[in-house]
Amino acid sequence: MQLPLRLAAALAAVCLAGPALAVKESALGKYWSAAPARVPYRAIAVKGRDAKGGLPVVVFLHGDWQDGTDNVSQLAGYGNGSLQLVDQARKAGRSLLYIAPQTTDGYWAPAHVAAVIADAQRRWKIDPARIVLTGISNGGSGVWDTLKHYPACFAAAVPMSGMTEPSGLGAIAAVPQWVFHGELDDDTDVEGGYFGAQMGSRVIVAALRARGGTPRYSEYPGEKHVIWPRAYAEKGLLPWILAQRLAGPPCDFADLL
Repeated sequence: MQLPLRLAAALAAVCLAGPALAVKESALGKYWSAAPARVPYRAIAVKGRDAKGGLPVVVFLHGDWQDGTDNVSQLAGYGNGSLQLVDQARKAGRSLLYIAPQTTDGYWAPAHVAAVIADAQRRWKIDPARIVLTGISNGGSGVWDTLKHYPACFAAAVPMSGMTEPSGLGAIAAVPQWVFHGELDDDTDVEGGYFGAQMGSRVIVAALRARGGTPRYSEYPGEKHVIWPRAYAEKGLLPWILAQRLAGPPCDFADLL
């Protein structure tokens, strides 16, 4: 697998996706969660007309070719297009805290995601009932993995081009999800994933629906793996994210560590 070519494709896709990019990478602060996890992450807060009740949060999980500890690589390709959510929030005058952690080994440990959110809860006034997970490729798989570990803590999830095991889906079937995948994904097959225990989005969505869930599913005909710049540009995505809220009591992520 030629990771530099995949990253180049993601960068090119964002550059061709539309208007000039508004958010500068330097505008995102550099942070690290508390020891012992010490997870690097970048973040930016947009304060709009609905900031009084606390900032809604979007946590973006990158793909495996952006691993490391430099606290920079996870923003490549305009955060794989995810920074378009920040642009859209600014344009609409809506509040948002965008968080982009970085992992080191291609696997998103749910406890590390929780550690970053716990750190964010200390730094910003956020709305704990409006925390949404999103991610691409291995990050999309990380979204589902994290949901399974903390099924009562997230208002919604937006996994893209990911895969997961069908086991454990019952616990997250009620979590609002908008799933994206390319029909001809040449990395993570839309049905078979990597043709092991983990299945692609088409199979997982069907399994969620069989368990009583009502996930939204956008499968792009003829598209391959790098669909996320297009997906994050969907006009209805940010309003859908901001409309989600936990039905039950929110989590204090510091208590989960």
